[in-house]
Amino acid sequence: MDQLFDHALLRQRRERARVGFQPGADFLVRRVAEDMAERLSVVARHFDQPVQLHGGLPLAADLMQATGKTEKFSFIDCCQMPGLEGRGLTLAPPDLAPLEPQSVDLAISPLALHLTNDTPGILVQLRRALKPDGLLLAATPGAGTLAELREALLAAESELSGGANARVHPFADIRDYGGLLQRAGFALPVTDIEEVVVRYDDMFALLRDLRGMGMTSILSDRSRRPGHKAMFLRAAEIYAERFSDPDGRIRASFPVIHLSGWAPHESQQKPLKPGSAKARLADALKAPEQKLPR
Repeated sequence: MDQLFDHALLRQRRERARVGFQPGADFLVRRVAEDMAERLSVVARHFDQPVQLHGGLPLAADLMQATGKTEKFSFIDCCQMPGLEGRGLTLAPPDLAPLEPQSVDLAISPLALHLTNDTPGILVQLRRALKPDGLLLAATPGAGTLAELREALLAAESELSGGANARVHPFADIRDYGGLLQRAGFALPVTDIEEVVVRYDDMFALLRDLRGMGMTSILSDRSRRPGHKAMFLRAAEIYAERFSDPDGRIRASFPVIHLSGWAPHESQQKPLKPGSAKARLADALKAPEQKLPR
């Protein structure tokens, strides 16, 4: 299997983010954690054995526990992050979920699925780890994430050097994730998307936040030569020319795809078998005959 992402580099990026953390740089992680907790709060269930997988910071788990819907979370992650000390952390690469079959009843994955080299495989592992009628909740950046930054960097590098390297990750779209949930065997799969747009003074402020979240590029097939200063300065100019608001601030897009699915259980609703309907669809759609007034 091709290794699209360099997970050793991911650990380095997150360690750098941990050491040099700046307050506010986790804005996207916090926003997604709040959204996931709100979604869990309307589920009419209590979860006794929840686990968070590869979410870095424990914000989503903590906010979910605060809803009263869960007991304490255990954690699986690729490296130690702030807030995970002494909380049952198991170290594993992003493509692995080292869990016994039917051992948890809630699995959450905040902003992690887009970093896997084997997304179908990790979803199958999670489905097997869930007890019958267990729930998966995940959120991941979708197609269009950082599209403005991608365009500006490509245009600047192409203009100055005649070629360009991929410097922003590819992101899957919502239909891809819906299909993967079904392929992994989840019942009642649901996907929806929330458009998050953040404004910055300039491109360099955006790059500082991405470094602060440990979310800069970890592509395996990347240029080993760092971009030169002239390229980034030109990219900032192109970004401002193409993606700024009337007040001069630039926009950065973060479409977030939310996924949910249940481990199959006999109590769940199931579609009727073909041919079992008791009335014809054509009859149900037929409008009642109306008499015109004389």
